[in-house]
Amino acid sequence: MGTIKLNNIRTYSYHGCLVEEGKIGSDYRVDLEIKTDLRKSSQSDELADTVDYVHLNKIVVEEMAIRSKLLEHVAQRIITRCFAEIPSISRIKLAVSKLNPPIGGDVEAVTIEMEEFRN
Repeated sequence: MGTIKLNNIRTYSYHGCLVEEGKIGSDYRVDLEIKTDLRKSSQSDELADTVDYVHLNKIVVEEMAIRSKLLEHVAQRIITRCFAEIPSISRIKLAVSKLNPPIGGDVEAVTIEMEEFRN
């Protein structure tokens, strides 16, 4: 097995329970880690034999563009889509962070983390 990580994917998105968050938007950071078998690609040197991180980034960016009230909801959509579109993924660990959240304090970010294994 091997690990592919996409760290600090940055998006400007419109998630949140407040009406203002849906209008104003905020900065987000996504960290994605997947487990897959990298043995074949390590020998072949062919993109077709691995998980294309461009594809992973595209899924994250597209799902982050769809408004959700909760970070958990958008994270689950990303996880579900990765498993559906990339059969070789066996595990996904995902963190979604809202930077400078409007929670009445000096907080750099709020983050949710989810981890799922393929059934």
